[in-house]
Amino acid sequence: MVTSIIAFVLLKPFLPKKLFPEVKTASKNIVVDSLMLEALANQDNDLDTLLTTSPKVTTIPQYQFTENDYVGYHNLVTFFEKLNQLESTGTGKVRIAYFGDSMTDGDMIVQDVRTNFQDRFGGEGIGFVNITSESSASRSSVKHEHSKNWTSKSFVNTKVTQAPFGISGNVFFANDTNATEWVKFESSKYKHLNDLPNPTLYYGKSKNQKGKVALISGKDTLFKKLSSSRLINKLQITNSYKKLKMNFVDADSIPFYGVSFENENGVYVDNFSNRGNSGLPLINLKENVLNQFNQHLNYDLIVLQYGTNVLNYGSLNFSWYEKKMKRVIEHLKQTMPNTAIVVISIADKSTKYDTTMQTDSAVAPLVYSQLKYAKEAEVGFVNLFELMGGAGTMIKWTEEEPAKSNKDYTHLNFRGAKIVSDLIFKKIISGYNQFKSQKKTIKKEPNTNKILDTLPKPKPKQQPINLTNNAN
Repeated sequence: MVTSIIAFVLLKPFLPKKLFPEVKTASKNIVVDSLMLEALANQDNDLDTLLTTSPKVTTIPQYQFTENDYVGYHNLVTFFEKLNQLESTGTGKVRIAYFGDSMTDGDMIVQDVRTNFQDRFGGEGIGFVNITSESSASRSSVKHEHSKNWTSKSFVNTKVTQAPFGISGNVFFANDTNATEWVKFESSKYKHLNDLPNPTLYYGKSKNQKGKVALISGKDTLFKKLSSSRLINKLQITNSYKKLKMNFVDADSIPFYGVSFENENGVYVDNFSNRGNSGLPLINLKENVLNQFNQHLNYDLIVLQYGTNVLNYGSLNFSWYEKKMKRVIEHLKQTMPNTAIVVISIADKSTKYDTTMQTDSAVAPLVYSQLKYAKEAEVGFVNLFELMGGAGTMIKWTEEEPAKSNKDYTHLNFRGAKIVSDLIFKKIISGYNQFKSQKKTIKKEPNTNKILDTLPKPKPKQQPINLTNNAN
């Protein structure tokens, strides 16, 4: 033992800074999607890894992000047009599908993005909520409880299910015939979330035609039959509740997805977070399922906020991830062709090198890769890493009082999430304000030569809007 200790002390200066992949020490609550593990297994990263390079000769690529970097507002014109119609008329809906990983778990970040949009454009309701969730107990935007006997499947760690995954990447079954599965919802004190308006249950196809749902509010119980003949079905109740319990009766074999709460007008932001998700499992959402969900919910914007689960393997080369995420985006575009897409980069993350906490050396290369695939896929891009302050921000946010992030130097707390949500919202709204400004110019000067021909036309017979790539 003494010999081993002496040998370790003598060899320590020559050992790599990150002796083991961080995945070995990840939180017990974190899972990593199987598609990313398969992708990593097929990569040859021997020439580009911190695991095999001496700290004295390690060359970490330097990336300088500036305000002139790609933003791609011109790819969000259809979304901006819908916002403008809503703001101008006060009627209609704008809907956002916000896909993410553990950074948005428990409605973190998303709940404040939702509030910001609803403050400006209207909207009353939480939107789509899964039947069950790992983070339901910690979610403050809606009180969500459910029985423990639900069978749940996620596309993060499951490839094959008896029914397709829903738009959130999950599917739930009331298979326990010896007990009644149930879910409970209660409105919160958040602005715009004081009620549970017009609950709509989404469920899938089944041969079971005996299923029913008992809607319980106070002393009132209303039974509704489930007609599960279509790929995606919905049961809508035109009413508003403070508290609502749903008992699922004789509902075994029927796939359930979630319940949405919303009014007729305004902006609705659906949180589709999955712990451990790299974004790659989105490729496994079936086109016909996505298409039918979109026919019901009519999404105007898809947000993709991933990256936290892609850093932990020592590689600085993310070309494999770029390639696969471009396929994911193409899959979403083909299935939901009229829906704009924006990529949100990874936030800052810190790792201990020797005895010092520093921004993880893989963060900047990953942000650059995310910028590249967003630009090549012709979608919008928000550089969250740079917006929040760049390298060293997570150290500052974790160690200052009051702290804005958790002691893992990765995940935000509610204070940090609020700041990040405001930054994301302001960045998107900056593009929207440019859109409105340019639209006024077009109206006054219809013969202007500043319009880019490559931009999509928001309306027939209207000149396209000019939003340049370097617009901030």
